[in-house]
Amino acid sequence: MNIKDLLIKDVMIMNLQATTKRAAIDEMVEKMYAGGRITDKEVYKQGILDREAQTSTGLGDGIAMPHAKNSAVKEATVLFAKSSQGVDYDALDGQPTFLFFMIAAPEGANDTHLQALAALSRLLVNPDFVAQLKQANSPEEVQELFITAEQQKQLEEQQEQRVQNNDSSKKFIVAVTACPTGIAHTYMAEDALKKTAKEMGVAIKVETNGSEGIKNRLTAEDIEKADGVIVAADKKVEMNRFDGKELVNRPVSDGIRKPAELIELALSGDAPVFHGNGTEASATEGNSAEGSIGSRIYKDLMNGVSHMLPFVIGGGIAIALSFMIDQFMGVPDTQLASLGNYNEMASWFNQIGGAAFGFMLPVLAGFIASSIADRPGLIVGFAAGALANTGGAGFLGALIGGFLAGYVIIFLKKLFKGLPKSLDGIKTILFYPVFGLLITGGAMLLINVPMKIINDGLNNFLLGLDGTNAALLGALLGGMMAIDLGGPINKAAYVFGTASIATSLAEGGSVIMASVMAGGMVPPLAIFIATLIFKNKFTQDQKDAGLTNLVMGLSFVTEGAIPFAAADPLRVIPGFVVGSALAGGLVGGMGIRLLAPHGGVFVALLLSNPLMYLLFIFIGAVVSAVIVGMLKKPVTQVA
Repeated sequence: MNIKDLLIKDVMIMNLQATTKRAAIDEMVEKMYAGGRITDKEVYKQGILDREAQTSTGLGDGIAMPHAKNSAVKEATVLFAKSSQGVDYDALDGQPTFLFFMIAAPEGANDTHLQALAALSRLLVNPDFVAQLKQANSPEEVQELFITAEQQKQLEEQQEQRVQNNDSSKKFIVAVTACPTGIAHTYMAEDALKKTAKEMGVAIKVETNGSEGIKNRLTAEDIEKADGVIVAADKKVEMNRFDGKELVNRPVSDGIRKPAELIELALSGDAPVFHGNGTEASATEGNSAEGSIGSRIYKDLMNGVSHMLPFVIGGGIAIALSFMIDQFMGVPDTQLASLGNYNEMASWFNQIGGAAFGFMLPVLAGFIASSIADRPGLIVGFAAGALANTGGAGFLGALIGGFLAGYVIIFLKKLFKGLPKSLDGIKTILFYPVFGLLITGGAMLLINVPMKIINDGLNNFLLGLDGTNAALLGALLGGMMAIDLGGPINKAAYVFGTASIATSLAEGGSVIMASVMAGGMVPPLAIFIATLIFKNKFTQDQKDAGLTNLVMGLSFVTEGAIPFAAADPLRVIPGFVVGSALAGGLVGGMGIRLLAPHGGVFVALLLSNPLMYLLFIFIGAVVSAVIVGMLKKPVTQVA
């Protein structure tokens, strides 16, 4: 199968009418359905929107490649669409998009389909070819352009390979490209890097980790002779093979848009030296930062938190339901200390939730350690978290234990590095767990003593907060939820809130968690209100997204407001912070408690005062919306 077989004439749109991103997607999906290439418009479109939610497929330079691979696709197809006026598609360069390639891949897409899609992606890096496509007037002309370009591309690659094989004087770098779906961005980044390297007089070999598997795999010899390494990836790739090499680690979009910058940095001598962790399956998320200490600590912490949260949320809601059941069924005044365990049904929910809660700290520490030291860190981290739990060191103790366990394993890997290769297998199953457990466990027994004092003091302080003090803390946490909308500051406030639930169950829930959730609900709700009140301050796409933000706000999904903040941060974020801080402060000042760590309005019955709580959120959202609306300029004047 070649590109011509995928570019079906019957589903081409030579004059796209849409002017907004959502309308463009709807128009293309409708054409795909009318052409018989998909069986269910909604299922396929949801796949497109889910991919757009990760990051826009508007690649810049006037090109967008929306794509989905799901059960609604009958046969692999590429819909070509051309817009004469341009579409505001949230492109990475902020410019209008004129050419669209909507890719539909069936769930069982074979290698032939995937290779053709990869070839299509590579061709779009050529600006001359793109310019010719913009001038095409018929589907037949589009197909002919691709056939000619594909033949030319094959000849260029053959010639390039011959030159590279005969020229050993050039600087040489290796690269890996990968994106989550592995259909388009992987291969566009590959071609951009190769094209730019050729222009710069640099030899390069690029490995692609796409849907068709790993292609052009880098050998140990390639890596050894390379003067630098580039990893442009948004998913896990093998990393330990680059141990000791200068490595540039960036998102796959940088490989497409900033190839020269990546190549220059890889050869500059200023790129950080990558240090592997000694395991054959080591991997990294390609969208991490350059590898600074701060970014690594944050990545390790978030790995633990992300694995912990399902236990907190599931367990916390189950325990909250046990309290509700007892309150509904009734508990004698003399047995109020047994609330949540008095009636048999309530006791069941309490035991289930308690079981999940019991894993909270071990999972946190275990996956922090696993992020640092891979699988050997998991058992030691789990043990450190369990010791923090039984020793009364709580959340802070587990946090320290997770990092301690991870770096103990790193130390052991270096210590045992000189052992014969015949002992490699036994190191992982015997030396690391045994010595790691003994060292970390012994250290935790000592750490638990001061950490228990700190933890108890902090809990007593928080439980004793009322009035002005609680309002100030609630305002601080609420404001933190709105500063970066899901980033490190937001996550710090949220983790602090969830950690407070376990110590406040007996009091009917956590004021801190209630303030945190209130602060997190305000930004998306504020956007919804602002788009209704200040219609001239938002584009039509933003107005359409307002209703979505209503649902997200009510569900406590703060990230719904990110596109608005990213588009105009200096005018939008201050309004978010003020409104969220106001809502959090009012909740804290009134001492409203929450038993659940998530859920928004859907866990309103788990609040000590649901109506007052919702009123405070509404007040915060209105204040935030007014500030945002007043600060923003009309859309026709925005710079």
